[in-house]
Amino acid sequence: MKLVTAIIKPFKLDSVRDALSELGVAGVTVAEVKGFGRQKGHTELYRGAEYVVDFLPKVKVEIGIDDDKLDAVIDAITLAARTDKIGDGKIFVTDLVQAIRIRTGETGPDAL
Repeated sequence: MKLVTAIIKPFKLDSVRDALSELGVAGVTVAEVKGFGRQKGHTELYRGAEYVVDFLPKVKVEIGIDDDKLDAVIDAITLAARTDKIGDGKIFVTDLVQAIRIRTGETGPDAL
């Protein structure tokens, strides 16, 4: 099992969700986060005063999947989230040692 964590632009969330639904991915966890990478933030103008926005709004999407779906999930997220501009985000893949469905007690891939 793998845990796929994707950091994407907020307006791309619906596209990513739709792409994952087409693959049959049943569960997705989403959190609003802030961060910066190579773009290092930007400046904005508010009521005549200019200020620096160091941390940009992003969305963190986490998906627990079986190993055989990994490549398809990565491809779906990449295609759905890409704008070909800086700040498109990143995908991280980590091993998922155990998963347990609290309601039924199912473990492993059955819990996903």
